[in-house]
Amino acid sequence: MIDRIQWLGHTSFVIQGPPLIYIDPWRVARSAFHADVILISSDQYDRCSLADIDKLRGPDTVVIGSAAVARQVENCTVLRPWQSLSVDRAAIKAVPAYTLHAWEKPAAAALGFVISVNLHDIYYAGPTQIIPEMRALRPDIAILPIDGRGTLTVADAARVIREMRPRWVFPANWGTYGNGATRSDALELQRLTAGHTEVVLPAPSLSAAAASR
Repeated sequence: MIDRIQWLGHTSFVIQGPPLIYIDPWRVARSAFHADVILISSDQYDRCSLADIDKLRGPDTVVIGSAAVARQVENCTVLRPWQSLSVDRAAIKAVPAYTLHAWEKPAAAALGFVISVNLHDIYYAGPTQIIPEMRALRPDIAILPIDGRGTLTVADAARVIREMRPRWVFPANWGTYGNGATRSDALELQRLTAGHTEVVLPAPSLSAAAASR
């Protein structure tokens, strides 16, 4: 399954299903194929990019997000935490995503997702720190931020991995768009979790290409 998941830079991923699922598309190339599903984790500008949604959206594309996202995106299907929706062969569950700092946006403004497809559960954490709700999750694959800017730090991500025990992990929020985390941070996560999980990193050339988009 991991060969069907591609990091597009920053927080953006695509899962080559079926169905074809894009998550938080940001500065993506226009695709010859419309997305079947677009998941938007937050109404932040770099996660809820209307221009990128328009590039990928077709007449049958299902866009899923929170109520805050729906205020920006026309015809967005709203999920609240722990609600689920099935699209083709995928079951998509919204899960909480939030920070514990009082000055950040409330939990209702952001979501993570558990995507069940091809007999695998994929957890996309979204813009979150370590939160109690993570204890209920046991994904096969986890996509975790590591930039520490209102999200998980490398050390936080390592702790989450040790508790969740996913078989594979894709680090996000590094190496692109000045978010602070670097490939060295991703490699540090790999070192900290050796023996617990396989941290999947793109080739350096892909990282450079993502950074230049």
